[in-house]
Order: sequence, then C-alpha cells, then structure tokens
Amino acid sequence: MALDYSSLESSSRWKNLPPPPGFAKSSSFKTPSKKAAISAASHDALKDKRAWDVAIGPAKSLPMQAFMLYMSGGGVQIFSIGIVFMLLLSPFKAIAGINEAFAQYAPSTKNPNSITTLPLQKIVYILCNLLTLGVGLWKCRSMGLLPTGTGDWIAFETRGMAPETSLF
Repeated sequence: MALDYSSLESSSRWKNLPPPPGFAKSSSFKTPSKKAAISAASHDALKDKRAWDVAIGPAKSLPMQAFMLYMSGGGVQIFSIGIVFMLLLSPFKAIAGINEAFAQYAPSTKNPNSITTLPLQKIVYILCNLLTLGVGLWKCRSMGLLPTGTGDWIAFETRGMAPETSLF
C-alpha cells in the first residue's frame, strides 16, 4: 500500500484555502530603509554592551574563586595545589585568547581579530585577569610556596670574610 499525494495538489478543496496569517505569496525585496540603519546601530550598541559583560567577567567570578581558595585550606595538599594551579593558569589562557573572546562583539565596520578593536574592553579584561592572577599569587604566598623571606634565599648567599681571626 503506497500513499499518493498527487491527488491533494489537484484537489480544489485545498487550493481555495486562504494563506496563513503573515504569509505573503509575492515576496518583494525592499531597499534598506532608515529603520534598518537604526537597527544596525542598535545591534552594534548591543554588541558593545555584551563586550563589556565579557570584559568584567573575570572580576565577576573572583568571589567564587576566592571562596574555593578558602575552602581548599592553607596546607600544601594535592587539592589546594590543583585549585591554585587552575587559578594561576586560567588568566594566561584568557589573555592569550583575548582576540577570540572579543571577535564576535566587534563592530560591523572593524576587523574582529585586530588588537585595536574594542581597546577599552580588552584593557579591562586584561586587568581583571591580572587581578585573578594576583589572588592566586597571594594564595601561593599564604601557603608558603613563594620565596618571600630571607631564609628562602640562603642557598644563594655567600659568606664574607670573618672580621676577626683567632690564633688559638
């Protein structure tokens, strides 16, 4: 048993139905109007707003990362080292991919992969990532992983000549 749809096309019952709402049988292309220009400008403004959201994104995630650092503890364990490593690596990866992060938000008149496209947003993005890096370095210092004291550099110090000598 096969279905035959050719009988539906020739049926007068289906041809006399009105078109659905919003359907126009003849489509004509219109020239871009003033409304289309306004739409392009508002689209670029929306892209700019979204670019600012991406730029301050690392700062928005900073409280959660600080909470994770607090919960990992102050000791040197594999869990806390993993969290600190992630916190130190992510800003470098984000800064390296800055053009890809902002390419979709570039205005329609500029090259999306240019470093000069959206310069203020990119500067804020870099500063927020450096802030994240600073929090990671602070955690390394509090865990004792950064050489900050004189005792950490004692292997590189040389002993001077003794001011006195004894014959006995």
